[in-house]
Amino acid sequence: MNRNCLLIILVLFVLSSCNQPVDKNKIRIATLKGPSAMGMVKMIDSLKQIEDADIEVTIYNEPIQVRKLMLEREADFAILPTTMGAILYNKGIPYQLAAIPVWGTLYLFGNDTTIKSWNDLKGKRIHLMAKGMTPDVLFKYLLIQNGIDPENEVILDYSFPSHIDLANAVAAGKAQLGVISEPLVSMVIQKDRAVHPIFDLNIEWQKINTQAIAQTALLVKSDFAKQNPVKLQEILSSYKFSTNWVNENHAEAAELIVKYEILPNVELADSSISRSNLNFVEAKNIKNYISEYLKIFYEMNPDIIGGKIPDDNFYLN
Repeated sequence: MNRNCLLIILVLFVLSSCNQPVDKNKIRIATLKGPSAMGMVKMIDSLKQIEDADIEVTIYNEPIQVRKLMLEREADFAILPTTMGAILYNKGIPYQLAAIPVWGTLYLFGNDTTIKSWNDLKGKRIHLMAKGMTPDVLFKYLLIQNGIDPENEVILDYSFPSHIDLANAVAAGKAQLGVISEPLVSMVIQKDRAVHPIFDLNIEWQKINTQAIAQTALLVKSDFAKQNPVKLQEILSSYKFSTNWVNENHAEAAELIVKYEILPNVELADSSISRSNLNFVEAKNIKNYISEYLKIFYEMNPDIIGGKIPDDNFYLN
């Protein structure tokens, strides 16, 4: 066992044995299948090596499943799109933003080889899913910032209702251009080598703004954070350690990603790590930037963050 692996196991052992009120029950962490779970896979693996650990990480397929747990106060930690986290906070659901672990996983991709610049998108049919949701609003923002009228100069097509439907349509040649997130981008490319990323929307965002897309949020139940400050910081440190380890050890991380059924094969996992922009940053260190990120969405569509910019208490201090 190497030194780094031992370190994370020891940290998590403290978590599983520390004498605090929540020891009577499992500490419940709800994550999402894809980059969110990929970044914490070393943490997940280390927990499996601790007998009777009181931390339970569950991987869910859809944000709506995690949202349900938060509405019912059944998750101590939850991972959701940052915009969805803002909506829940604005509805009075008692969770705070602890960190941003994933920074922009959206790509414009397809088999159209004629596109070299944003201007080349004029007149093209571009497929998106879920009108009014984060990928749609974000892509429209980038179109506008690059001098393209999303209502009149491109054709935005919402005929495929989910990311999976759209990914399958691109893979089958039914859609030439689509805006899709990792790991579906890598999955489609693995099926059809003629498909390729055209724009990394994270990079395009950074050309306009100072930092990457604060796309995914780690939220913590407010009561848990207040009552268990030691465990809180140890969990945050363990997740950050895991994310750094995944970025530095692609081959080993890919094996674990397959082992825990996050992705189906090692080649795909290795490829997806490179495109997933995993970087664990505590929210208290970037409050102003996250607020500016949410403000952009608010100005495009206020409903996407719950009708107002979250106040300072949204951020865990």
